[in-house]
Amino acid sequence: MNQAEKAFGKLLDHLRETALLQASMRLLSWDQETHMPPGGAEIRAGQLAQLAGLIQRRRRAAVLGRLLEESRPLAEGVPPDADVAVILREAQRDHDRAKRIPVRLAEQRARLRVLARRAWVEARAERDFARFRPWLDKVFKLMRRWADALGHDGNPYDALVDDYERGETARSLADLFAPLREALPALLGRIRDHGRPVDASPLSRLCPVDAQRGLARAACETVGFDFARGDLTDTVHPFCSGLSPEDVRITTRYRAEAFIDGFFSALHEAGHGMYEQGLPAGEFGTPLGQACSFGIHESQSRLFENLVGRSAGFWRHFFPRVRSAFAGVFDDVAAGDFHRAVNQVRPSFIRVDADEVTYNLHIFLRFDLEQAILAGDLKPRDLPGAWNERFAALFGLTPAHDAEGCLQDVHWGATLVGYFPTYTLGNIYAAQIYERARAELGDLDEGFARGEFAPLLRWLGEKIYRHGRRYPPAELAERVAGAPRSPAALVRHLEARAAETYGL
Repeated sequence: MNQAEKAFGKLLDHLRETALLQASMRLLSWDQETHMPPGGAEIRAGQLAQLAGLIQRRRRAAVLGRLLEESRPLAEGVPPDADVAVILREAQRDHDRAKRIPVRLAEQRARLRVLARRAWVEARAERDFARFRPWLDKVFKLMRRWADALGHDGNPYDALVDDYERGETARSLADLFAPLREALPALLGRIRDHGRPVDASPLSRLCPVDAQRGLARAACETVGFDFARGDLTDTVHPFCSGLSPEDVRITTRYRAEAFIDGFFSALHEAGHGMYEQGLPAGEFGTPLGQACSFGIHESQSRLFENLVGRSAGFWRHFFPRVRSAFAGVFDDVAAGDFHRAVNQVRPSFIRVDADEVTYNLHIFLRFDLEQAILAGDLKPRDLPGAWNERFAALFGLTPAHDAEGCLQDVHWGATLVGYFPTYTLGNIYAAQIYERARAELGDLDEGFARGEFAPLLRWLGEKIYRHGRRYPPAELAERVAGAPRSPAALVRHLEARAAETYGL
């Protein structure tokens, strides 16, 4: 074994040991969101800050830089997508970015994430933005420092977006989203003015929460989430936490009067979870064992939530389970009518419960507002008024209180500034990926009606999951879809579903 090979072995050990610490940090965060008593926030903030500092030291360590340099000869003369070349390239990028973030700043962010989230939970429960406002101010101040540490060309938002979706900027996202900003209101208008009515009243029938839990688990298992390597738990705001491909935690929330909300949230998180379970377990800790990007991750959650979960074939197969789970509640509802109901398009206040057509309008609202706050053009204290004004312009509705307005999402309390655009990126990628899957696999809808979901999951595993970070996100999406990324496929999907649901 030569010197480069020895160095590479030590590099892999370093990366995997760091990944174990990251998994421990994620486990503490999962517990915080699901089981930790409210009084545990202070000590949890300290625990996570300590771990964040330790992880950041390892990411910045000079020894890591030396191992990368000594391993570099192994990448000479091999294709850029060869395993060793990918690991060295991506690990070098991570190391370079980590060196820009001081350990103290990483610790402060981890602590703030816990305390600001606690304040958000309390403010949301009391529908009182004033309780969260000081923390929102702290979050955006810290994230400006984070962006400045990473470096940017005048727009700090670019640095934050790049943390989630490599290579993206505020301008590139705005340009990509522009056709949707025009197409969605027009489609919404056609549905409102010319669509045949949809009776969605069955979705408001009372369904016991205990039965909802069993049904959500059954739905996740049906589409392919492996409960031998995963778990589904209740939480305030649904999320997925991948500790490793062998231990993936997903969550959802339930309401007796709106079972479909928790149901689709569970499918959404199962999409994330199956991506995590599909990553190469043998590459744990290396870039080949990590998801490509958050936009690609969201493509999988939105694909299973909407393109699969709202399809006619899915409900032909699964609606008998719904009837069985809620005895007598839906006996008078036909599967086709239920399918139309879950595809109703109607402006509403809560993003995670939004229909496919209006969902991205929710994202555009947040995309615009967080840029304005970060730039200093909007003060945190003025967020509720700005939110309500823009919401009324987009949806023709005004939130009755802050919990259905600017307090509904956990993201800013969790310091995830710049994350929201990845949802629309995910929708765009998902539509293109699903078009290609249908072209290669045939009539997926008929397969779903027979309970056949495994072919799609295997296809996604082969095309996306197994590659980890081998390719940049836009390149991976183009390789899978066979065409450069574009909102056109998403618009086609939305128009086809509107035609099916509303007879347009």
